[in-house]
Amino acid sequence: MTGLLPGFDERLVDVGEAHIRARCAGSGPPLLLLHGYPETLVMWHRVAPALVDAFTVVLADLRGYGGSSKPASTGDDTTYAKRTMADDQVRLMELLGHERFAVAGHDRGGRVAHRMALDHADRIVSVAVLDIVPTLHMFENVDRAMATSYFHWFFLARPGGLPESLIGADPDAWLASRFRGRHRGPSPFDPAALEEYRRAFRDPATIAATCADYRAAASIDLVHDRADRDAGRRVTAPLLALWGSASYVGRNFDPGRVWQGYADRVTATAVDADHYVAEEAPAATGDALLRFLVGAFAAEVR
Repeated sequence: MTGLLPGFDERLVDVGEAHIRARCAGSGPPLLLLHGYPETLVMWHRVAPALVDAFTVVLADLRGYGGSSKPASTGDDTTYAKRTMADDQVRLMELLGHERFAVAGHDRGGRVAHRMALDHADRIVSVAVLDIVPTLHMFENVDRAMATSYFHWFFLARPGGLPESLIGADPDAWLASRFRGRHRGPSPFDPAALEEYRRAFRDPATIAATCADYRAAASIDLVHDRADRDAGRRVTAPLLALWGSASYVGRNFDPGRVWQGYADRVTATAVDADHYVAEEAPAATGDALLRFLVGAFAAEVR
């Protein structure tokens, strides 16, 4: 992994209930980058180096993923609630000396970033969510296309150990299925990055933890999301919705308009890619993030 992120120092930070692996580099205002499923912080290897001249960049593995802790899930699904995962990352940034920061997250990391912007609004300068619409909106708009393209949401959330057993029988094949047919952008996946993801999923603890992540999304996360909606709680920080024009999200939603139902100040941008925008279209993704984040930090100091 060192070769993919030269100049990024690695550390393992005790945040209380978990240890979070982070890679850090750069100078300037702090920016936290969070990965999606089934990846690790390595997914940012083509974007993060372009941001270090403007920001202090912190790449982090979510709990349950990569080099971070993989605690056993509790029966109430709170261990992998996005609220819990967001708390990890806020504590990480605090321990690294960053009280207020920007956050960008792809896929699962975007859902953690969304929760962070709600629960820790005083800490978040701006938030970028990559190729997602809110979890609650997804579950309330299930149709055949969603159930087909996102079948893993329902498969991984099954209780009783079935998804763990099936994935564990051939984790490499499962990983290949997550990337095959979900690529359009100009850059192919880096073989070294794919090997990093495969190595992580050869650990049964990663498989169990990531299934618990999806079970939480289909249970306790919806409880929290509905409570926010009922209370009228919205994201008040500037929010960038960035998605791949060829992705399921890009083809089946108007992401900018959807996010306007959840956030006060939304900037909407599509890039020519499928789901894995930071790896498929790194230049366009990096440029969009840079423009948005520079503007958000400039507004912060005015």
